Amino acid sequence: MAKHDSAKYAFLYLLSLVALVFMSISVGIIVFQIINKQIVDIINDYMINYNDGAMKFAISAIIVATPIYYLTSRQIYKQLFQGSLDKDAGVRKWLTYFILLVAVVVMIGFLIGTINTFLGGDLTLKFILKTLTALFISGSVFSFYLYDIRRSEVQGKKDKVVSSYAWTSLAVVLVVFVTSWFFVDTPAQTRNKKIDQEIINNFYEINSAINDRYTLNGEIPADLEILISDSGGYRLGDKSIVHPLNGQIYQYEVLAEDEYKICAEFLTSNLEDGQRDFYYSRDYRHDKGYQCFSQKAQALTDSKMPPAPVRIP
Repeated sequence: MAKHDSAKYAFLYLLSLVALVFMSISVGIIVFQIINKQIVDIINDYMINYNDGAMKFAISAIIVATPIYYLTSRQIYKQLFQGSLDKDAGVRKWLTYFILLVAVVVMIGFLIGTINTFLGGDLTLKFILKTLTALFISGSVFSFYLYDIRRSEVQGKKDKVVSSYAWTSLAVVLVVFVTSWFFVDTPAQTRNKKIDQEIINNFYEINSAINDRYTLNGEIPADLEILISDSGGYRLGDKSIVHPLNGQIYQYEVLAEDEYKICAEFLTSNLEDGQRDFYYSRDYRHDKGYQCFSQKAQALTDSKMPPAPVRIP
């Protein structure tokens, strides 16, 4: 590269900055989510509890961003060592200070978020651990680049601090990345949860249709197919009464004139304490395996809400 090839060096610096932002924020997200999962606050809002989707995004970002950051950084420091990029070059100074600015902004954002959740009732221990995590990540990035821009000699000199930062930061990222796999759901588990959530969605639709029919006719259907063919009341689609995995109609039994039982085979359990992800359903808590729920039909004109389903072991 030419000594004054500013456009190419600007590209390397900006690319490394984008990769650094994704990598550092993702490390923070993973640590935050591990804290959320290990320190459960069951009375708090689900948004500040464990989120499997956030973990998957962070893992994906680390897989893509980490090699990009270290490869582009290696090219930058290689050019500095060879003298192709001067230590006083404008592109180096401007973009390094821009990275420092971004590090401060990220730190401010992390701290604002943690303080906001703490003021919203989050546990003190979670607040302390998240604050320390945010300060460590942002402080490490800021201190390294501040040291780097203040170095008096770069050409022909291998700096131990730069090397130590590179290897230590890479080790931290790899440790966090490997640890994340012990907490996140596998793709197969995620698919099974989606299937179970589809079953729960169907149960909600079936319950709505039964309540609608009970309101209009004063009775519940003898079987689920009536809810598809009957022209009166809320009609269901064909897929609403069948299991999404095998296509079989859910087992349905009338227990009384206003009570019924519905059963299905679930692939996962949502009974774990503190579970607050997308697949959580407070009405249909179920274990893995064949599960039945007993529920009373409720006329929609009544002022009170329908009773929640009762799981039958």
